[in-house]
Amino acid sequence: MQKIIAAKFILILLVLTSFNTYAQHGHDEHAGVEGKAWGDLTKEERKQNVKDVINHHLLDDHDFTIAHGVSFPLPVILWDGGLQVFLSSKFEHGTAVAEVNGNYYKIHHSKIYKTDAAGTINEEHGHATNVKPLDLSITKNVSIIILMALFIFFIFKGVAKTYKNGPIPTGAGRFLEPLVVFIRDEIAIPNIGKKHYKRYMNYLLTVFFFIWFLNLLGMTPFGIGVTNNFAVTTALALCTFFITQFTANKNYWMHIFWMPGVPKPMRIILAPIELLGVFIKPFALTIRLYANMTAGHIVLMSILGLIFIANSWIAAGPFSVLTLALSLLELLVAALQAYIFTMLTALYFGSAVEEHH
Repeated sequence: MQKIIAAKFILILLVLTSFNTYAQHGHDEHAGVEGKAWGDLTKEERKQNVKDVINHHLLDDHDFTIAHGVSFPLPVILWDGGLQVFLSSKFEHGTAVAEVNGNYYKIHHSKIYKTDAAGTINEEHGHATNVKPLDLSITKNVSIIILMALFIFFIFKGVAKTYKNGPIPTGAGRFLEPLVVFIRDEIAIPNIGKKHYKRYMNYLLTVFFFIWFLNLLGMTPFGIGVTNNFAVTTALALCTFFITQFTANKNYWMHIFWMPGVPKPMRIILAPIELLGVFIKPFALTIRLYANMTAGHIVLMSILGLIFIANSWIAAGPFSVLTLALSLLELLVAALQAYIFTMLTALYFGSAVEEHH
């Protein structure tokens, strides 16, 4: 516990440092207060600055930013009458127009639009009307997903090798084995059954550790919030949805379209409702993970932002302690959301392979 608390104190200091660095350099393109020192900003300008920091933390990006002023470019891949490939450094953090093969592109609100040489963005009702090419870029979130997939693959490959020396794992296996056994005995078998659970164990283990590790990574001050991205949670939910539908037996479909033991007139009424429920389930998976993780990030960063909005170090102590307490709670939420997603997934799989009684 002492190690966890010490680690969290370091995390809070890092987050505070990130805010402080941003505050001291409030003249960048996000602040909208060029040339002003932090102490000279009005309260409304400080609020806007903090909002920009929070949005930057939550949104995906074409650059991989480690800290303010420290970043490296990522590949930009566009389909615009052909494949256009270049590095995001051409955008100069969104301030410049990128010229590629005679075409001009500019980042506007984290999206890439086609423009003229001057970078003109035409707007109507607050929305850009410029042509938006198909964006297949390796963004910050995509790069983290790739790295996390490789990390999980190699760490579990290493754990598997330790079993060659005996039934007791060593190293990381001592920590991971109880979790694997827990997912098998407390999630897979009770919800799917002993007959079919092995078919789904690989996916259940992958989705649990993938979501959990990404949730933990999202608590760092580096702006890596993958699971608070709606597209990512949607993709995870769709994986569960398709596996459920394509592995379901005839009893699953019979209970949806022609429920046994129910009067025939009621079957006609209930069938559309049951069919609608098939599509509501992945939507619930998507929203639950996305909303909980996004809310946690916003709350934590908003409380830290209050220190700078108040512009008083007297407020720093209480707000930092409150953030520390909520961060410890967020550690639990990170694991809990991975558990809930895996539990609901196993429940859907169980309903798909349940035998007729």
